[in-house]
Amino acid sequence: MNSNNLLNLLHTGFRVSLGATASLMETVQDPQKRAQSLSELTNELSQKAAEWEEKGEVTEQEARRFIDAMLQQRSSSGSSSSTRNSTVTEPIATPTKPTAAPNVQQEIEALTTQISAIRTELEKLRQSESNS
Repeated sequence: MNSNNLLNLLHTGFRVSLGATASLMETVQDPQKRAQSLSELTNELSQKAAEWEEKGEVTEQEARRFIDAMLQQRSSSGSSSSTRNSTVTEPIATPTKPTAAPNVQQEIEALTTQISAIRTELEKLRQSESNS
């Protein structure tokens, strides 16, 4: 990561924090603005909650269809070797460990390592700035 990009990112973050703090102080000091801001925040939160609920519902339906398809595929492959009218059912074996493709697992580990390195770098920068 380029140090100029990191410094620009930190500088932008500082400005955003400073602006947010100034806006918060203005809102706290002015009762009319406070009421307006709370009303806007409540409306935005309600909209987001509705969007998230809708997205969750769609995701739940997709997951159910996926699971149903997997179970149907498993039962149809099992029924080709046995009769359909059989009353004995076999338990479905579930893996005890999540299985991921090896390359996906390696990518996750690489990303985790990168995140750890970035955290360490940020911590060093914070310490060097606080010592300055």
